[in-house]
Amino acid sequence: MAASGLWNPGPRGCCRPSSALAPPPAADHLFRPISAEDEEQQPTEIESLCMNCYCNGMTRLLLTKIPFFREIIVSSFSCEHCGWNNTEIQSAGRVQDQGVRYTLTVRAPEDMNREVVKTDSATTRIPELDFEIPAFSQKGALTTVEGLITRAISGLEQDQPARRANKDATAERIDEFIVKLKELKQVASPFTLIIDDPSGNSFVENPHAPQKDDSLVITHYNRTQHQKEMLGLQEEAPAEKPEEEDLRNEVLQFNTNCPECNAPAQTNMKLVQIPHFKEVIIMATNCENCGHRTNESETCSVEIPELEFELGMAVLGGKFTTLEGLLKDIRELVTKNPFTLGDSSNPCQKERLQEFSQKMDQIIEGNMKAHFIMDDPAGNSYLQNVYAPEDDPEMKVERYKRTFDQNEELGLNDMKTEGYEAGLASQR
Repeated sequence: MAASGLWNPGPRGCCRPSSALAPPPAADHLFRPISAEDEEQQPTEIESLCMNCYCNGMTRLLLTKIPFFREIIVSSFSCEHCGWNNTEIQSAGRVQDQGVRYTLTVRAPEDMNREVVKTDSATTRIPELDFEIPAFSQKGALTTVEGLITRAISGLEQDQPARRANKDATAERIDEFIVKLKELKQVASPFTLIIDDPSGNSFVENPHAPQKDDSLVITHYNRTQHQKEMLGLQEEAPAEKPEEEDLRNEVLQFNTNCPECNAPAQTNMKLVQIPHFKEVIIMATNCENCGHRTNESETCSVEIPELEFELGMAVLGGKFTTLEGLLKDIRELVTKNPFTLGDSSNPCQKERLQEFSQKMDQIIEGNMKAHFIMDDPAGNSYLQNVYAPEDDPEMKVERYKRTFDQNEELGLNDMKTEGYEAGLASQR
């Protein structure tokens, strides 16, 4: 990558002092959603040093936001003197609270065109070939599934001439493996692509959004100690236990960072007793910089069978709202996606999403009957019963035993609730 703001006369005498930086956009519009109609969304150009020939090249930075994901920084460097170029992406947000694993079953050539954000901390695996790209062995990239495979092929081919010249026995085996990778691009048979990112900042596109993608499984998990050390995260020292206070009549505030723009924000916390339900803690964050609002928790999935719509955990975020407010948030999540409703969208997909939005409006206005299903394995979601304490004839409440996978998502399988006192005593 280029080192910006430097001037160094190269061996060919072709360098010149770097020019002033292009004026940055306003602070409240740094990360704009990708849109072909946004003429103000232009990359920032910085004249910077080429690390290949030590002449001055050009670095272009684009701060943008990916729908259903978060903000990223796309950088590209090119040198007109030696022809060297380099591109990479970086997450503009913080390291997420949990790691994420995307498991994609590639069945058709269309799956090769899925957008992929791969950070440098992500590990890429193809189990069918026993192939793995370790974390921090490549720069982050904004690409496609086909682009990931092409990049891997280029990396393997890079040193092949030297291996053949030295009559290295591994050169022939690498050639055979490259042929297998090229065959994957034809999708003659299904294969599995796994992107495992402990930072939680990688992403694989769901082209069927907002519907569920049967070919893509997204798993959030708690990082291991090794993964925390790899990311440079340190365990926080346990805080002293405060004196017990009556929090029912108080709203507590503490400083935090906005999960969208990472600007300083305040989070309010209140203990609330919901009638006929339970006592819950509501945490709400309001960012004055970007206007983002959120409240916890995020373990509930939503399904509307009449629209063939399913929204997984943590996609929309936890909310303390009404049914109408939740439906409007779902509609906004769909209609503000420039990848599916912009000029570059597929006409069939655009028509399908517009039809979805119209049906959602009919449900909100009460002109279309629909079933609304909330499934929370943590048991912390609630839908008001307007007939309480009598049963609501329009609502059915089911309690069930969580599956192993649901306990794994909640981090309960590794939780030791019996015999832990003996383990603590042996450590003292």
